[in-house]
Amino acid sequence: MSPFKDLKLTLEALNQEGTYSEGDTVRGTLSFNLNSNTTVKSISVKAKGDAKVEWKKSSGNSTTVYKGHVRYFNIKEYLVAKDTGGTVLRQGPHNFKFSFKILQGGMPSSFKAKNGKIVYMVEAKISRSWRWPSLVKTEMHFLSKDFPPIHIAMHPLSGSVDKELGIFSKGQLQMTALVNRGVCSPGETLSASARICNTSSKSVRPKFSLHHKIVYRVKKHTKISDQVIFKMVGDPITPRSEVTVPCEVKIPGDAVCTLHNCQIISVEYYLKVYLDVSFAYDPEVVFPLLVVPSNLVHAQLNEEVGQV
Repeated sequence: MSPFKDLKLTLEALNQEGTYSEGDTVRGTLSFNLNSNTTVKSISVKAKGDAKVEWKKSSGNSTTVYKGHVRYFNIKEYLVAKDTGGTVLRQGPHNFKFSFKILQGGMPSSFKAKNGKIVYMVEAKISRSWRWPSLVKTEMHFLSKDFPPIHIAMHPLSGSVDKELGIFSKGQLQMTALVNRGVCSPGETLSASARICNTSSKSVRPKFSLHHKIVYRVKKHTKISDQVIFKMVGDPITPRSEVTVPCEVKIPGDAVCTLHNCQIISVEYYLKVYLDVSFAYDPEVVFPLLVVPSNLVHAQLNEEVGQV
């Protein structure tokens, strides 16, 4: 039976969200109660950050497993130094304070999905002679500050596409799509619109779809997950008419932010505005979107204003 009771590892929160970022100093406490005097070889705390991906691909009777791993940091500190003779800890409560500084350098945010994850973990280990070590761990929610310049994406985006129809119908389709900005935060709403000129002989239907795309990489191999997380279907646009269709695009409140600085996992968002044309290729305009935490938007914009 382990003599360590109520073994806990707690981290001090730096903000209401409970997140940590590059350059932050993480402080915590390892606490436990001993029901008798106990000799330990050492007590250590280790912090590490890892990205991992894994997926399988079957072909005939064979299955190939793809695995990738990137380590971002590994910090270890001894709370009770190694001693061949051991260190005696007295019966009763014990609290060991520790702290470490997260490295600078564009590490990716915490992330978890079916085929990959980016996890930052703090683990305490109590070693004793001829005993299994006692372990306790807690996860750090890491929020990267490394994003492309936000002010560039704050401007409205626009794009146009033309399509000549033939065989089953005659005429032309013209569409100009707009979105009020290319950057947003989870829970926000973007304003989009499409101006459609239908000079063809058939009806078409405008559609807006917001896509969440995850790409996993192992060397030259990739696995892609592309999901539609918002969709709006407009009314049919009759032949020889011109219509402007508005759309309020809601970003889900639990949307994972854009992830661009991990070698083996990336997360992207894009808004596709297109015309559903029966028996023909659908003309489309695609807008890449940057989804970032709201506090980082304000912080980066304020920083850029201060540099002017």
